Amino acid sequence: MNARHTAARTLVGVAAVGALVSAYGGLYERTAYTLRRVRIPVLLAGARPLRVLHISDLHVTPRQYGKLAWLGDLARLVPDLVALTGDVLSAADARDPLLAALEPLYSFPGVFVPGNNDYFVPTLKSPHRYLRRGDEAHPRGAPLDWAAFAGGLAAASGWTELTNVRAVIEVGGRRIDLRGVDDARLRRDQLAVVTGPPEPGVELALGLSHTPEPRVLDAFTADGVGLTLSGHTHGGQIRLPRVGALVTNCGLDRARVRGLSRHEVDGRSSWLHVSSGLGTSPFAPLRLGCRPEATLLTLVPAGDPTPSDH
Repeated sequence: MNARHTAARTLVGVAAVGALVSAYGGLYERTAYTLRRVRIPVLLAGARPLRVLHISDLHVTPRQYGKLAWLGDLARLVPDLVALTGDVLSAADARDPLLAALEPLYSFPGVFVPGNNDYFVPTLKSPHRYLRRGDEAHPRGAPLDWAAFAGGLAAASGWTELTNVRAVIEVGGRRIDLRGVDDARLRRDQLAVVTGPPEPGVELALGLSHTPEPRVLDAFTADGVGLTLSGHTHGGQIRLPRVGALVTNCGLDRARVRGLSRHEVDGRSSWLHVSSGLGTSPFAPLRLGCRPEATLLTLVPAGDPTPSDH
């Protein structure tokens, strides 16, 4: 067999493997919705555990019936609080199906913030843009009416929108200090509006930011926020063995692109949980080594045993 035939067979083999991997990631893993359970020691001593359902990056388009049914079924977990951290819709006509799918979760208190993709319909982008760490977004798609969706969600559920807002809410008789920002990827965050020490007598200070940009994490941590919830990264979306995520699509380092980690600034430390999310862009419907997920966070007193993330 000459060198030309050997090279041709090699190319055919590489193409076949690539096709199989793409089929697995696009046809199976992209819809292999997974529930993770994480234990975080963050509450004040003596506080009762608090169960927070963290969902993010739904990227809902019409007729995603499997995803919507899986979302609604999460109500069986009976969380104390639902936290939705943005990138909710990828099409204007997905609004009503999503509000209907979330209805079983309306029985529980909830909080939410928008993401960078909640203001514009996704458009096809060059893949090289995602390889530039921290490259700022410049949306070009048709506008999405986030205000209308947020108003409809708040009216239907009673959940609290935290778009550049601070609030204190009671969850099962427990007071929680909350703060959230508009999307930091688009530089719509207004940190000056929400910064400051937690309110006296609260059991937890909780922050929401769709994009886990370090400047937001720094501000929250410096204020004494015990836990920040974020999304945006999709966990890298494509993760390679021994390499992990190739990109974060923001200023966060790749080591913390998903799951639970610590954030430190000026001698203070807090927890960060980054959800890999449930969806993808319509133009990149593929996941590899990074299943779509929701996470049930069990928050326990800070003196409890080591946290778990699985």
